[in-house]
Amino acid sequence: MSFWRSGAAPAVALTAAALLPAHTPPAAARPAVTPVIQRAAGGEAPGAPGAAADWTPADKDGVGTARSAASRLWFTLGDGQLQEVFYPDLSTPSVRSMELLVTDGRSFTDRESTDTVHRTRRVDDRGLTYQQVDTARSGRYRITKTYVADPDRSTVLVDVRFQPLRGGPYRVYLQYDPSLGNGGMDDSGRTVGDALVAADGSVASALLAAPALGAASSGYLGVSDGWTDLATDHRLDRRFASAARGNVVQVAELPGLARTGRTTVALGFGATAAGALATARGSLRGGFGRAAGDYAAGWHRYLAGLRPVPASVRHSPAQYAEYLVSVLMLAAAEDKANPGAVVASPTEPWAWGQEVPGLSSPSGAYHLVWARDAYQIGTGLLAAGDTAAAARIVRWLFGRQQRPDGSFPQNSAVDGSPVWTNLQLDEVALPIVLAWQVAQASGRQPAAADYAGVRRAADFLLGFRDPGTGRAAPFSPQERWENQSGYSPATIAAEVAGLVCAADLARRRGHPADAARWLATADAWRLSIPKWTVTRTGPYSSRPYYLRLTKDGDPDAGTTYSLGDGGPSAIDQRAVVDPSFLDLVRLGVTPATDPTVRATLPVVDAQLAARTPRGTFWHRYTADGYGEDRSGGPWRPTDPDTAITLGRVWPLLAGERGEYELAAGRSGRPALIALAATANAGGMLAEQVWDGRPPTGQAGFAAGTGTFSATPLLWSHAVFVRLAASIDAGRPVERPAVVYCRYAARC
Repeated sequence: MSFWRSGAAPAVALTAAALLPAHTPPAAARPAVTPVIQRAAGGEAPGAPGAAADWTPADKDGVGTARSAASRLWFTLGDGQLQEVFYPDLSTPSVRSMELLVTDGRSFTDRESTDTVHRTRRVDDRGLTYQQVDTARSGRYRITKTYVADPDRSTVLVDVRFQPLRGGPYRVYLQYDPSLGNGGMDDSGRTVGDALVAADGSVASALLAAPALGAASSGYLGVSDGWTDLATDHRLDRRFASAARGNVVQVAELPGLARTGRTTVALGFGATAAGALATARGSLRGGFGRAAGDYAAGWHRYLAGLRPVPASVRHSPAQYAEYLVSVLMLAAAEDKANPGAVVASPTEPWAWGQEVPGLSSPSGAYHLVWARDAYQIGTGLLAAGDTAAAARIVRWLFGRQQRPDGSFPQNSAVDGSPVWTNLQLDEVALPIVLAWQVAQASGRQPAAADYAGVRRAADFLLGFRDPGTGRAAPFSPQERWENQSGYSPATIAAEVAGLVCAADLARRRGHPADAARWLATADAWRLSIPKWTVTRTGPYSSRPYYLRLTKDGDPDAGTTYSLGDGGPSAIDQRAVVDPSFLDLVRLGVTPATDPTVRATLPVVDAQLAARTPRGTFWHRYTADGYGEDRSGGPWRPTDPDTAITLGRVWPLLAGERGEYELAAGRSGRPALIALAATANAGGMLAEQVWDGRPPTGQAGFAAGTGTFSATPLLWSHAVFVRLAASIDAGRPVERPAVVYCRYAARC
């Protein structure tokens, strides 16, 4: 994530004319299409391709996957539903949602996502088993669902319990919306015996239950799907055996719930329908109890192999639980077919959740690998004691490095295929820093192939010249937040740290000439950071302070630029500040006591801090527009000077502030407490939390709680783990000693 995503997008024109359809914030009903079908049973469903496909909101209550490599799926939960399931890898969502429909057959039909009150919890603090309890708003019934992934197969298993509270009898149906292979408009589905199968190219799913499914149908969303049928007359009397190609939605009765109140549902995946059926049947035969036990044991063994939980969180049950779930989230973010590939978030926020050609179809961009986010996740795993996983990230990054130049793409799929192709020089430098940190933690120098990648990346930094402006590094075509070029303190900090770490690795391998070249450049850039990024003529203070960036390397010039995301079309660069300058301290480039660092802190606090009941958090930069609009509707591309969307505050920036406070000899605990306080019921940490501006204050929009942004954001979880370990250590554990000792301290 480097998220950002402020305006960072693929090569597509994003103007007001391209505005995207909005969700109603939490869980809107799906698009309504007037039914045009006849009353009939069997045969092919009419109405292809159905209403337009989309993805569910990004604020997940839980993410689960088995620890084993044999189970190549990840599931997400939200709004009382099973939501996106990723299969066969973490860059490929293949399910939109699965939920229950409840009817008395006469007067009402409810859908779980909109007609029940939801509660989600992790059943086990040391694992990823979740339970959803959904109680009808009418008070008629309660549904309890427990989710696990079968460690031996690519199957989601759900233990479903149904409890009538008043009235009845009720009929309960399971509605399943496949979006196989990262697309919802070209699936096919059909009934095969006691199963519902769906397919799209080389990805297929099979839905089974024990006791077996009852009456079933496959149709097209909003036209011939089961919900449209049931909502009309509360009976499933328009059943279709198949739906050939389109936005297919499948539904089947769960008669076992009427008889015993309990059913096991298996959603299995494979390359073919036959393979998916075999997978689901194998999981059903093994039983929910066996799979749940093995699933929990896998994560218990993983945690047992790590460092003890830091003392900094042991005094608080909430912080202790948040540390464990954060470590589990970092481990779960690694792809199984491509070891070391870690995604920013298994979600599709806002515009990225719409199927819009050229923008988000197939969906993106958070479930991709960003070298910056991979670095953050890697340092979090190192702090927890999982050096092997961090080493796999290094190996994956340098194995997918762009050749022959040595750069990294802005992001890529988990197989290494570039998706967005912009260049960000911190994403070239940070893999070097991570390689150095892994070498320190493991006591082993990088493998020859990894060191070759370090060398290519370091030489790329030295030789880079921007083709658009002719400016040489450390000028970067994009900086940390991905929508501006220029001289950024955070990016330069990464570049300097990367070169110093590369030089240390070169020296250890007996390459003094390389080390000398890289160190000479690092020293020169470090000395020039104030010249490029510190203004003495800015509007916020009479003392010098760091800017977010300069476009021209002249921080005292009133150079203007267009901010993006509906922000000002021409803002003075001296009026834009960003907490990210603290990377200079965290990476050891500048001491925490530096007068300009200390002078910039009150400027950033006055311009960007938001104090909430859950703690103090910070915006990314002045006038950031990457977030929901004032009604809570989704971010979408807008024209300059409109300020339609508003960037809210980022929990991870509170964590980074806590790391700075430790470096300055003060306590990082307030930031740790604030970070933990933003977690939702499933322990997920969001990209952004509400900041006091509208819709904050309305029901469901409490200040300091997560927005509809990417949740979980793995960067947020990594900072929490790192900060907890840093408080125990009394220093930022991420800080490379070789950089710190060269520039910020006598060691």
